[in-house]
Amino acid sequence: MCTTRVKGGGQPQDGPTHLGLMRVLFFFAVVSTCEGCPDMCLCATQTVKCQNRDLDSIPQPLPDDTKSLFVTGNNITNLGVESFPTRLELLTDLYLNGNEIKSVDSTVFDNLPNLLRLDLTNNKILHFSARAFPVNNTLQVLNLSSAFHNRSSLDVLLSVLQSGILSQLTSLDLSNNDFVIFPGGIFTSLPKMTTLSLRNGSLIAVLNGTLTGPPLRDLDLRDNSLRELPNTTLAEFSLKPGLRVLLAGNPWRCDCFLEDLVEWLKDSELVTDRQNLTCVDPANMKHVPLLKLDASRLECNFLGDMKGVLETSYVFLGLVLALIGVIFLLVLYLNRKGIKRWMYNIRDACRDHMEGYHYRYEINSDPRLANLSINSDV
Repeated sequence: MCTTRVKGGGQPQDGPTHLGLMRVLFFFAVVSTCEGCPDMCLCATQTVKCQNRDLDSIPQPLPDDTKSLFVTGNNITNLGVESFPTRLELLTDLYLNGNEIKSVDSTVFDNLPNLLRLDLTNNKILHFSARAFPVNNTLQVLNLSSAFHNRSSLDVLLSVLQSGILSQLTSLDLSNNDFVIFPGGIFTSLPKMTTLSLRNGSLIAVLNGTLTGPPLRDLDLRDNSLRELPNTTLAEFSLKPGLRVLLAGNPWRCDCFLEDLVEWLKDSELVTDRQNLTCVDPANMKHVPLLKLDASRLECNFLGDMKGVLETSYVFLGLVLALIGVIFLLVLYLNRKGIKRWMYNIRDACRDHMEGYHYRYEINSDPRLANLSINSDV
């Protein structure tokens, strides 16, 4: 299936000669546009679309002049060297979202030397080779929103980001993944990255050194699980001139540990949505804007926290003691015959010992028996 558009310039002319010429031009335009267009795809003006066709591989052959390729909503589980067997010098935009992709193999993009934008959203990636891109690639925008199977795929992502192969990358989208925490220095090999989206994840902290390296201008941390930000992270934010940070939608706990963040928000304009930051805990401060808090009056209920910890500890200790008691009784039951025999032996030993004491006592108390004992010894 293919679509063409023919544009003519100048004023229309009458006559059979002109009409025949137009037909010939139209015929060649149709042939040139349809030539090389894969089955099940729509080709038009250097754009190829193969969407929702239940494909299990990248359709072939692709037109040599393809600039934008959309292969979305299919069942392509693996991207390998066979996915792009011919060199596509003009391809700059590649969209592979919603394909159930699980593996991205080595050298898969080697035949796409001028690729600028790659969209792998809504997949289930378990393996992503650090050699998937050519050494001198020009990739600038990488969208990996909801691209990974689960949070255990962090090591897969690390191998790609820290390989140094994406030195031209300017925008990275890691939103809608379940990553809990990123190690320090994860983005140091991305010296040109200015835009980073970590929205709608499971981040519980931003460690010192996590954002070291790239000259970030836009950082999206909305809708995560951040409850506080340490001074080291705030200082790292302040060291990036022109940085814009989004923090709304996080469950901020408004206690004494939030004092530094509250003061920083009031003095800094880096957080563009600071008006939307509100408390979630404790219950009496729920929905209170952080900018309206008096940092000096924030309290920490150590007693309440300690009470919960102690209650948990007592329950755990009771369970441990109960388990020890059950094991002890079980050991006694299994060795009941041996224990009974051991007790009989002790009883007999004690009886013999007591009889010896009793005999000596009788001898010492009766002089006649004492003399008799002496004579018998002689």
